[in-house]
Amino acid sequence: MTFELLAIDLGKSSFHLHSIASDGAILSRKVSRSKLAETVNALAPKTIAMEACASAHHWGRQFKDNGREVLLINPRFVKPFVRGSKNDAVDAAAIYEAATRPTMRFVPVKSTTQQDLQSLHRVRERMIIQRTSLINHARGLLAEYGIVLPQGPWRFVSQAPAAVESADLSDLGRELFLELLDQLTDVNDRIAKIDRKISEICREREDCRRLSELPGVGPIIATALVASVEDGRHFKSGRELAAWIGLVPRQYSTGGKPRLGGIGRRANHYLRRQMIHGARAVISRLASHDDRRSQWLKELVSRRGYNKAIVALANKTARIAWALLTRQERYAAQ
Repeated sequence: MTFELLAIDLGKSSFHLHSIASDGAILSRKVSRSKLAETVNALAPKTIAMEACASAHHWGRQFKDNGREVLLINPRFVKPFVRGSKNDAVDAAAIYEAATRPTMRFVPVKSTTQQDLQSLHRVRERMIIQRTSLINHARGLLAEYGIVLPQGPWRFVSQAPAAVESADLSDLGRELFLELLDQLTDVNDRIAKIDRKISEICREREDCRRLSELPGVGPIIATALVASVEDGRHFKSGRELAAWIGLVPRQYSTGGKPRLGGIGRRANHYLRRQMIHGARAVISRLASHDDRRSQWLKELVSRRGYNKAIVALANKTARIAWALLTRQERYAAQ
């Protein structure tokens, strides 16, 4: 029997395989983690389909190194093909069905470098959440002692130590708050270390340096873009990239009547948030610029409002970023 396409439902310790042979025979087999590579090599499929979930990129790289074509599918595109109750065999069959659809969109397999960059951003994001949690915790406890500090993380960090030292606190209370502030300082130092590493990577990579020339794009956005889309060639246009990031309005049209809402929920939320922050920084400094691009933005703000102008600029930035990545060109300011 020969198999053109093999679907694999990934797991931690066990995997389920599903395929249909050239003679119509159906394969449905459960294998252990240690036997997966051996079993796949024995079946010798030309193409392997998997959900784009945990460990998918790891296995995808291994299978590609062995000469297989690898198709990764977003899990939400697999769900409509699940028949009956959910189990590993049914999931594998659904992956097989989804992979055979001619209009299915696939996720490219990430390189190790891309995953390293993505992991760096995820660790940084976790530390920022941890810092926010520490600040909120300390702020709430201090308020119980009548110590109220200004809003904003940096104002809290700069003013909290002096406020704790000068407040009428018991020795135990002061010791407790100083311990919390030490934890906060440690987290800030770790975030700064990751930021320096990201800046170093941005300086070393030519594609990141090109992206950093865009207004509103710094090392964080440049490396996040490369980690997510690499050279951008799996998007047909800059418009597709902007839509994937989530910088386009939701569409709910029927009967030939278009209806557009706010920006969609299906998005790369981290990348969208960073690009929105970058666009906001550009628009906040418009008063000191009078070039053609700044004039367009000023007119857009007056015509459509501040927030819509921010999203429009982020959308435009994403499209230009796609062009810089795919064509390997440098940014030419308008």
